[in-house]
Amino acid sequence: MSQQRVVIIGAGPGGLASAMLLAKAGLDVTVIEKEPRIGGRTSAIESDGYRFDLGPTFFLYPQILEEIFSAVGHDLHREVPMKKLDPQYRLIFGAGGELMCSADTERMVAEIAKLAPADAPQFRRFMDYNRAKLEKLAPCLQTPFLGWQSLLQKRLLAVLPYLKPWKSLHAELAGYFQDPRLQLAFTFQSKYLGMSPFQCPSLFSILSFLEYEHGIWHPVGGCSELTRGMARIATELGATIRLNEPVQEILFEGRRAVGVRTAAGELRADAVVVNADFGHAMTTLVPDRLRRRWTDAAIARKRFSCSTFMLYLGIEGRCDELQHHNIYMTRNYRQNLDDIENGHVLTEDPSFYVENPGRTDETMAPPGHSALYVLVPVSHQHANIDWSKARDHYRRVALGQLPKIGLKDVERRIRFERIVTPLEWEREIGIYRGATFNLAHNLGQMLHLRPQNRFEEFNRMYLVGGGTHPGSGLPVIFESARISARLLLEDLT
Repeated sequence: MSQQRVVIIGAGPGGLASAMLLAKAGLDVTVIEKEPRIGGRTSAIESDGYRFDLGPTFFLYPQILEEIFSAVGHDLHREVPMKKLDPQYRLIFGAGGELMCSADTERMVAEIAKLAPADAPQFRRFMDYNRAKLEKLAPCLQTPFLGWQSLLQKRLLAVLPYLKPWKSLHAELAGYFQDPRLQLAFTFQSKYLGMSPFQCPSLFSILSFLEYEHGIWHPVGGCSELTRGMARIATELGATIRLNEPVQEILFEGRRAVGVRTAAGELRADAVVVNADFGHAMTTLVPDRLRRRWTDAAIARKRFSCSTFMLYLGIEGRCDELQHHNIYMTRNYRQNLDDIENGHVLTEDPSFYVENPGRTDETMAPPGHSALYVLVPVSHQHANIDWSKARDHYRRVALGQLPKIGLKDVERRIRFERIVTPLEWEREIGIYRGATFNLAHNLGQMLHLRPQNRFEEFNRMYLVGGGTHPGSGLPVIFESARISARLLLEDLT
């Protein structure tokens, strides 16, 4: 009997995790990647001795990837050395004050007490409640939701008291902290999902909990080292990775996916795993006439996350006045988010994030230099914003914000620069509407209402990545790979 073949579209973190698991299970695995490098959004920009992560810079909750590495006979921390950050990040509030956040409970309570003494005792209560919530929720995040009947599972019924669908994340945290700055400090993590804490379901209070319970990690060399390590191991296990080869279409026989076509020809397979951006893949690789639920029109009606305006700056001189992670929250935080999500207009005083990895990792820039990663949340692609005209103006806005976190005299010291706007995210990187965090995570687009891991439209097609269950962010993307690989193996054996 011949070895069963699987084709994976996209060498992002979800596709590579799937490749590791499926190759270990004995399948003939081929990963097809359109870019000349592996990693997708979790890849690197390298030039003139500077190195930047293209996308994710925070690595949270490494347990899931540790388990995937262990399942294929490897040790994550041996393959990809990492440093646990402390402080985790520095929060600077436009309304005044700052918070140096630590996973050390005693230090964190003391830091909160400096900002809002009356709120300091609430930190432990917040942690205890969310520890219990995660214990109930974890089995749901590890389980596929393949229809409304999945909602009746005992494990989901057990978590219902913690879901509070009527409550936003911000409203949930207002029940712990009275100081508005602290409410933001424990809800800004919804931006990892590309959502406003005023709209994001209260369920996602587990995001900030995970940071304080398990810490924030920096892989030496950046998060792109995770995908490099995964690609290396997948190859050792027998998987083939073909770079610089865009998939032109997915092949079907009736309602069954049977392979892909690229410029090199057809590659037939017993199953197809789609790790490409969901909206982009469906609208470019699968004819609209074949889709029933996820047609072009249906996808266009869905809610999508925000996007990001990016500056990758190679700077002469060190920036030791910054921490590794630095987050500025504008005084008009709610209005800033409303401009992004509802008005689809640009804000002149936006919140922003700066990574200064040289604080931890000297491999990211030449000696005496710094590699700064500047991220400003903005609307996904919308008719209100013409990035071909707004690009230079918003560069000036972003650079003009940097003194607010203590970073001065930057523009004169720039030795390397790359800008990525929602236009580039969409056209060059292949992200639907440039929505870098994929489909939004509102209650109408979660669990079985999200595109399913065993994709409901076609037989022998499986989804991994931020566009399927459980959602966006590296830990849950790795979980999606584990879920989809398990379903695929069940179907082929």
